[in-house]
Amino acid sequence: MKHNLQFDFVADKEKNTLTVRREFRAGRQLVWDCHTKRELLDQWFAPKPLTTKTKSMDFREGGHWHYAMVEPNGNEYWGWTDYIKIQPIDFYTTTDAFSNAEGEINESLPRAGWVVTFTDKGENAVVETVVTYKSLEDLEATLQMGMEEGMLATMEKLDELLEKLTGRA
Repeated sequence: MKHNLQFDFVADKEKNTLTVRREFRAGRQLVWDCHTKRELLDQWFAPKPLTTKTKSMDFREGGHWHYAMVEPNGNEYWGWTDYIKIQPIDFYTTTDAFSNAEGEINESLPRAGWVVTFTDKGENAVVETVVTYKSLEDLEATLQMGMEEGMLATMEKLDELLEKLTGRA
């Protein structure tokens, strides 16, 4: 990780939550934009070597994001996010799900509620993501799927995009 930026990944098996706290070398507005604009999300929201493609996105309360993480061989892993509450550049809340290319939710895989909060830390921004699962089994299934490694690799791609956008290494 670059420049000793804060990165915390905490699984709370009593509350069925994952808390990811990550500092970025960019201002809060730009980090917010990278989380909420499809043209920026598509550049970082998947761990290497996967890429992201958005099928549809409507970033507003009651809106959604339908996207796929795509392997180099073309395999696609579809996701669906419902936007619940949005307070620009401070936080948003969502519910996520695995889906298919048509947007049909896969009810056999874990769903979760997300609270994503953006704060300032000097010239940098800190993003705290709290993911709440319905059960310990859902939390453990997500951990088994490689959520921690995936989040770390995905945040590194966001670092690279922010460096490109700001010129700050």
